Amino acid sequence: MTKPWPSVRLGEVLTPTVRGESVDASKEYRLLGIRLDGQGPFLRETVMGTQTSATKLFRVAEGDFIYSRLFACRGAFGVISKELDRCYVSGEFPAFVPVPGKVDVEYLKYWFRLPSVIATVDADCSGSTPLTRNRFKENFFLALEIPLPPLAEQRRVVARIEALAAQIHEARTLRHQAAEEAEALSHSGAEAVFRRLRRKIGTKIVGNICITITDGDHNTPQFSDNGIRFIFVGNVSSGRLHFENTKRVSPEYFKSLKSHRLPERGDILYSAVGATLGIPAFVDRDEPFCFQRHIAILKPDRKQVDSQFFWHMLGSRTVFEKAWASTTGSAQPTVPLRAIRELPIPVPPLAEQRRIVAELDALQAEVDALKRLQAETTAELDALLPSILDKAFKGEL
Repeated sequence: MTKPWPSVRLGEVLTPTVRGESVDASKEYRLLGIRLDGQGPFLRETVMGTQTSATKLFRVAEGDFIYSRLFACRGAFGVISKELDRCYVSGEFPAFVPVPGKVDVEYLKYWFRLPSVIATVDADCSGSTPLTRNRFKENFFLALEIPLPPLAEQRRVVARIEALAAQIHEARTLRHQAAEEAEALSHSGAEAVFRRLRRKIGTKIVGNICITITDGDHNTPQFSDNGIRFIFVGNVSSGRLHFENTKRVSPEYFKSLKSHRLPERGDILYSAVGATLGIPAFVDRDEPFCFQRHIAILKPDRKQVDSQFFWHMLGSRTVFEKAWASTTGSAQPTVPLRAIRELPIPVPPLAEQRRIVAELDALQAEVDALKRLQAETTAELDALLPSILDKAFKGEL
C-alpha cells in the first residue's frame, strides 16, 4: 500500500434503522442473540407473543449490522445473514444499514474482531468503578473511525481474510482429528491386550482382586478455606487425577473417615455417576485427600495385580461398556458398587503385567506428546487470525 486508507466515522457509512413492532400475542417470533468474540448473531429461541414479557420487538433484515449494547466490550458484533432475515431482537440490539456504495458490512464485521478495536469499545463501556460496565451507546459506536478503502478493495480484503481463515480452520480440524485418532489408538491398545489375555487365560472379577471397593462418604462435609483437599467426579473423569477446582475440608473431618476411604498411591478412583461414569483414574501422588460419594475407590491386592495394569484394563472398551450396561437410574446414570465388583479383568502373572504396562505406557507417552503438539499448534493457529486481521486493515494483505 502506497498510502494509508482514509479514516471515516461509522456515522458516515452506517444509518441507524428501527423497525419496531408491538408484540402480537398470536404471532410467532424468532428471537436472536449475538455470540461473543465476533461470532455473530444466532437464533436463540422461537416464542409466541404470549411467551415474552416484551411489549415491543424490533425486526432485523439481511445485511443489517448489529451489536449488543451489553456485550459489545466482549465482541458481540455481527451481520444479519439471509437465514436470520426478519428475525427479532430487543431494544438492546441497535441495528444499522450501510450507506450504498460506502461500506461492505462483512469488512466491518472483521474490523470489529481486531483486539485494538475491542479495546477502544471496552474503554467506552467503562463505568464509574473498575468493576462496573455501561452499555455501549450508539453515539460512541457511530463516532468510531475505521480505515476505509474503496468498496472493491474492501471486498478483496474480505475475500482474502476468509480464504486465510478457511485454511486456519482446516489446519485446526486436521490437528484435532489427529489428536482424536491418537487417543483412540491409546484405548484400542488396552482393548487389544484385554481381548488377547481373555482368550488366553480368562478373567477374574474385580471383587476378587481388590482388598476393598467402596465409595465416598455419603455425608456432605462442611467446606473451609484451609485443610485437606476434597475432590469431585470432574477431578477423575478425564482418566487422570488432578486437583483443579477442589475444595477443602477440616482435618477433623478427614480423620473421621475410615481407612478404606482414604486414597493411597496406587489406588484407583472410579467415576461412578453421570455422563463420564466408567472412567478410572490412577492415584499417582502421596498428598492426602478425600472425595465425594459419586467416586468409587478400588484398592487392588498388590500380590495379584499391578495397580497400573489394573488401571489400563479398567480403561479398556470391553470393561467400559460392561460398566455402562450395569447402570441404574435414567436422570443420573449410576454404576453401583456391586456391578463394579463384577467387572471382568484378566490377571496374568505380575511379571507379564509389568511388561504390558511398559508397552502401554510407551504408547500413552506418544499419545500425550501428540496431544501437547495439538494444543501448541491450536494456540499458534488461534494467534494467526488476529495477525491476519491486523495486516488486512493496514492494507498489507
